Amino acid sequence: MNERVGTSEASGTSGTSGPSGASGASRRRGDELERAILDAVWAELADHGYDRLTMEGVAARARTSKPVLYRRWPNRAALVIAALGRNAPDYQEPPDTGELRADLALFLGSLLHRFDDLPAHAVHGFLVDLLRDPELRAGFTHGLTARGPVDSLGAMMRRAADRGEINPARVTPRVVSLPLDLLRDAFLTGGTVPSDRVVAGVLDEVVMPLLRAPSES
Repeated sequence: MNERVGTSEASGTSGTSGPSGASGASRRRGDELERAILDAVWAELADHGYDRLTMEGVAARARTSKPVLYRRWPNRAALVIAALGRNAPDYQEPPDTGELRADLALFLGSLLHRFDDLPAHAVHGFLVDLLRDPELRAGFTHGLTARGPVDSLGAMMRRAADRGEINPARVTPRVVSLPLDLLRDAFLTGGTVPSDRVVAGVLDEVVMPLLRAPSES
């Protein structure tokens, strides 16, 4: 869908100036427009936190209009989840260091480090709103456990099983998603983004021992 900043189609008004007050801005299409909007969401989240993030603020920062946002996302929760997805790592190329524990640490760390450029108050506010906003929490949980990251974890574990590093019988759907489940719970209940130390504990105390355990007779 095309959008011209500063036209009645984009701004929902009959004037010649867009939400930012600028006129004559260049036409932006599809992916370019979406990138501008999601970058604006991330910047607004960093500046104001989720609680004070508004569709108006995002539209103004992206130099577009609320109708343009609502044509793509029904509410701010959907916007934030989309922005989180944009800042996610590339699930098509999971790490391959030759050692599963290192692969998992790199991959899980990359999931969590997407929050590194958000100030502490914004992360804390986001966590608070995750707990009190069912729609935001559902979207976050779905994004964290979507097929992309789960498939990447499965690929890394199957490679390790082929190398004889872990017990292939332990690579079940529930075990594959276990690292994400544990980190999601730590995220929601701990009040902060899980640290590298927490990731190490999840791997060394739970995931790797489980994957290396012999099959039950």
